[in-house]
This record gives sequence, C-alpha cells and structure tokens, in this order.
Amino acid sequence: MTDEEEPILRFRDDDQARALYDRIDALMDAIGEPVSLMHVCGSHEEAIAKYGLRANLPADLSVRMGPGCPVCVTDMPEIDEGIALAEAGVTVATFGDMFRVPGTEGSLRDAKREGASVEVVYSASDAVEYARANPEESVVFFATGFETTAAPTAAVLAADPPENFSVLSVHKYVPPAMEAIAELPETNIDGFLAAGHAAAITGYGLFEDLVEEHEIPTVVGGFEPLDVLRAIADLLEMIATDDPGLGNAYPRVVSEAGNVAAQETMWSVFEQTTRAWRGLGEIPSGNLEIRPAYAAHDAREQFDIDPDVGPVDPLAEQCLCGDIMAGTADPDDCTLFGTVCTPRDPVGPCMVSDEGTCNIWNRYGGRPEV
Repeated sequence: MTDEEEPILRFRDDDQARALYDRIDALMDAIGEPVSLMHVCGSHEEAIAKYGLRANLPADLSVRMGPGCPVCVTDMPEIDEGIALAEAGVTVATFGDMFRVPGTEGSLRDAKREGASVEVVYSASDAVEYARANPEESVVFFATGFETTAAPTAAVLAADPPENFSVLSVHKYVPPAMEAIAELPETNIDGFLAAGHAAAITGYGLFEDLVEEHEIPTVVGGFEPLDVLRAIADLLEMIATDDPGLGNAYPRVVSEAGNVAAQETMWSVFEQTTRAWRGLGEIPSGNLEIRPAYAAHDAREQFDIDPDVGPVDPLAEQCLCGDIMAGTADPDDCTLFGTVCTPRDPVGPCMVSDEGTCNIWNRYGGRPEV
C-alpha cells in the first residue's frame, strides 16, 4: 500500500466522516427545506443503521430504503411456484434467505418439514454442482435477486448445464422499479442513491435515462460508511445547485460501462417482462424471464407448475412492507413491527430477510438517539 492510497482505504476515518457531515450540514442549510433521499439496497440500509449514520444527519434529511431487498420483492405467487415444485417431487435449490419467506400457504421451509426436497445453496453454480452430483433428481434453482445474481444465473445457463437442471427465474431488474418509484407522487423522492454492486454489472451510465426523464439526481454509492456519506453529500450538492445529474461515488468498483461481458451474457439468457413485485404491484419490464432459446432449462417450460394458492393470512394484510419499500412509511409506522412481527416470527418479507428494512431496524434501530 502506498501513502497515496492509504486515505482512500481508511474507510472508518473519523476526520473524513466529520468533514462529510460538515459538508452535508452546509448543503442542507443552503437547500433550506426538507430533503428525502432513497437508496435501493439492503447493504446501504445495513451500513446506515449499523454505524448509526442517521443519528448524525440533519433532522430534515430523510434517507429511506426503497425496493432494494430482493427477497422482500419476490411475490407470494412466485414463492408458491417454488413450493409447488418441491411438493411435486422436484428438488428446489434456494438461497438461505428465501427459505423462510412465506407464500400464501407456507414457505419452502414448511415444505421441507413436510418431506419435500429443498436444498440451501450459496450460488447458481452450487445448484448446478448439486444437479451434477445427483443425476437421478430433477433440480430447480429458485433464482432470486437483482442484476448481481441474475448475471451468474445467466452464466450457468449459458455454460451447458446438465439436463436435470433448470431455473425458476424470479429475478428482478432494478432500474424499472426506480422509474416506477420516481413516478409515484406520494413518494416525493428528491434523489436516488443507487446500489454499487448492481452498478458494477450494469455500469452507472445505465441511469442516464432515469435522470434525464425524471430530472432526479442519482449517485451510485458503495457500502462503507464513508461511501454512503459521500454519496449523500454528492446528491445534496446536485439538489443545492438545482442541477440534477448522475454521479459515481464508488469509482474504485463501478465504471460507466460496467461489466460488458456479464451484461452480454445476462441479456443473451434473459429478457425483460412485466410481473408483480411484492408490495409494489406490477413493475413494467421489471422482471427477467428466460428466453425461449433456453427453454430446456426453464422450469416454467419443463414443469406444469400449479401452485396451491390459499387465502392470504390476515396478519400479512396488515403488513406495511409495500409502503416501506415505496418510501411512504418507516418500519416503526407498522403496528406489527417488533411485537407481532420479529425476525424469529416474521409476518412480512421485510422482516424475514437480513436485507429487509424491518429486519435491519429491528437489529440496529432506525434513527437512534446516540
């Protein structure tokens, strides 16, 4: 490490943090009115809550989490599809944070308890390896997540996986959801803090259309506390100067073009379609479906999926996860938060996943006093 690199890599530097807070305070004074920012990543919320960043932000600066938890936005009928496959004798391989998320009549964990074959994996590659090791089983990878996980899923499908392997794609694509949020008048978002890991795939230039069409400042940010504060300060700078633009506060990872090879693979396998996001409704072009060329490994083409859909739990109907992900409510606005709904006994998806706002606030608090 050189002397020139050290200040950049000192992510927890108190002096840099104080300087950024001073800059944020000065910019808020210059703006002279409340500002509402939205980030779209659970890792951003984790950094903000874990390190108590909100406690030192100006009171009239709101930083809320939008639809940035892939587990939270996976719709109930999609989970029902996975459960139906497992109950039909197919081995369903899933990420661990999807294991307990409830569908309309239960979760994949409930299905496993009742004898279905459900395996927890850490990646699409793990699911392929499981299929290769168990050729007598039909293995379906329950593919969740945004661009960051969609690209690896595409890579395994493009790499000639075994015949007994297929994918149930519930992958989502974030930019259309940001556009939908920007068009919601009740959300009243003044700027977006975009997720650095997704932008590492797609590049920050992807957001140019969003900025131009909606005249909403957008800055890509990393996940260390100083990354988040710098991105917030950059957004406020644009708001203070009434110059909505596109910024990259994560240049050590994100480029304008992103990972072009990963994008080519992703778009060769997936195409954008419209499906519902949990709590948000249909997001035009917000889902990633497998292209017909890969139908041999598309679970929806290979199996007659007929979910046993039951009535929605009355408690789930009281859940405010949809409002929280739309930026119109905070977790502690929900009467279930921390009492009826806890990480141990979650009602809604925002409490189930470690990346969900309610789960994070339950662990760290939202705007602590210290």
